[in-house]
Amino acid sequence: MPQSTKDMMDRADNQAIDRSHSRPFSDMVRGMDRRQFLGAGAASVGLATMMGGAAAAGQDDDPSTLTYEGLSQRMDDRFHTAEGYTHNIVVRRGDPILKGAPQFDPALIDPEVAATQFGDNNDFLAFRPMHPSSDGVRRGLLIANHEFVDVRSFVPDYKAQLKNPKLWRMAQMAHGMSVVAVEEDRHSRAWHLAPLSDRVAGLNRRITAHTPMRIAGPAAGHRRMKTSYSPDGLMAFGTYGNCAGGMTPWGTVLTAEENVQFYFSGDPTRTDEAENYKRFGLTGQALFPWGMFDPRWSVDEEPNEPNHAGWMVEIDPTDPTSTPVKRTALGRFKHEGAGLVVNPDGRVVVYMGDDQQFEYLYRFVSKNRYRRGDVAHNMRLLDEGVLSVAQFSEQQVMWHPLVFGQGPHTKASGFESQADVVIEARRAADLVGATPMDRPEDVEVNPVTGSVFANLTNNTKREAGQVNAANPRGPNNSGQIVEMMPPQGDHTATVYDWTMFVMGGPLMADDPTARGAYHPATKEDGWFASPDNMTFDKKGRILIATDGSPKEGIADGVWMADVRGPGRALPKRLVALPSGAELCGPCLVPDDTALFVAVQHPGIGSSYDAPSTRWPDFDPALPPRSAVAAVRRYDRRKIGS
Repeated sequence: MPQSTKDMMDRADNQAIDRSHSRPFSDMVRGMDRRQFLGAGAASVGLATMMGGAAAAGQDDDPSTLTYEGLSQRMDDRFHTAEGYTHNIVVRRGDPILKGAPQFDPALIDPEVAATQFGDNNDFLAFRPMHPSSDGVRRGLLIANHEFVDVRSFVPDYKAQLKNPKLWRMAQMAHGMSVVAVEEDRHSRAWHLAPLSDRVAGLNRRITAHTPMRIAGPAAGHRRMKTSYSPDGLMAFGTYGNCAGGMTPWGTVLTAEENVQFYFSGDPTRTDEAENYKRFGLTGQALFPWGMFDPRWSVDEEPNEPNHAGWMVEIDPTDPTSTPVKRTALGRFKHEGAGLVVNPDGRVVVYMGDDQQFEYLYRFVSKNRYRRGDVAHNMRLLDEGVLSVAQFSEQQVMWHPLVFGQGPHTKASGFESQADVVIEARRAADLVGATPMDRPEDVEVNPVTGSVFANLTNNTKREAGQVNAANPRGPNNSGQIVEMMPPQGDHTATVYDWTMFVMGGPLMADDPTARGAYHPATKEDGWFASPDNMTFDKKGRILIATDGSPKEGIADGVWMADVRGPGRALPKRLVALPSGAELCGPCLVPDDTALFVAVQHPGIGSSYDAPSTRWPDFDPALPPRSAVAAVRRYDRRKIGS
């Protein structure tokens, strides 16, 4: 069977992009051999040996603070939770979320209808609680990204529809974001959509590839941002390719535009942005042929339009009439995740990953300071500040500023202003010798320890001679998680210490360098591969979501682990997904009694008529659908207990 859209997107993520101005790998590993790299990582983790840390796996001592028994490894067509836990479906692709929207009908090809329903392939999730009403029911707003659409599983007989613009317009409307009101049942404690007749459902909203958005920050109004749709370069239209994101301290949401290069057709080499687009990986070979019915996505018609994509977008989920804002000060690249923290001095810091093999970790520090309760002021904080990129040594990470007029970011290097620096953030990072990482995905700040965790999903293209301390395996099939420690909790410092938290992979792989490295008490069912998204509970324990464990023979899902104390780095599986599915956006409610998870593309790789699963409906008339599930304990205690 031909490759799915997800397979093709992953293949592109797994391609290193030529960076003619970057610092050579040989410079980064000069004077250090592989043993030194692995030794540095082992000392950081505190295991006897970094790659052999699983040797003592299965021992009886269990120092973890997690009291549940880890779920066994598996791969089937169902959603599973650990013993003592249950789950329910909150919302699925195609469910009506706006008044007047019809119920899901897989045979209906109607773009206008799709714009009123929950979108496809939900990824990042955020939850904003609402004050309890007089009935005592807990309610909140659930915000979801919709990353992409695979038309092969979207409608029946998709081949007959491939040249139908309505199919692609409908798929286009299933991208973007959804904001939905949800509530908890007082008796069962299950979370579900609030009825559309309820007042709170008036906050429901779809944000699509056509929603008007304001461009703010250094690139606003720049000539490279001007198009026929935005002649002044101050407005953009829509967001798509939305992967992970983050919640700001003032209650808004940042959504990350990731694989936007797949949406543009035409010949980028004939534009003035040829080198910029080459570094971004935009070739004109579109996986989503939107350019055949809309000139916005053809670089032949709109050569600057790709510069409107690849940003962090801020939205206010509490105001359906508000205009989202593209925050260009945070740089343009394949964004994945936004970990935000208010520094002790009041400045806001955002950590971000660029999700491609051999790309970088970034940090933004605001110029101005956070004011509690002043939303109007705080919503300007992300427009001025310093963007920087990470360079790792054996034990430290240094943040190099990407500022026009400083270092190599001058006219001699082709930069005329800070707008050029943020538009070409990847090239700006190349010039300062940033460390190429193993697909940086989610980056989050632990609310208890203050350290910064970065998930590095994998890098099958890294060779043995290209390893470095933070990326010590080549090839790297299973990824790792690094932990960075700001000195005295100062997230604006130039130099941090860092340590390796875990190395993903099986406990007993034939190749010792491919084995996972965890706490020695890790059980046979405790290992995972390809960490992607994450979050932390109120105790600072990590919840890890994966994208790639099926390549190692087990289902993707959620694992939890302590990050400090005797149970540090001892994972226990909490959730296992149906075959073909990826788990995204783990999101806890404020009291940690429920966990929302986004289940993407169940059954991918199989056919519409004979899918490998029909989750979540298990109705022979319905295909598998991406959905959000809520996980909770039967006894109503907190997740992890």
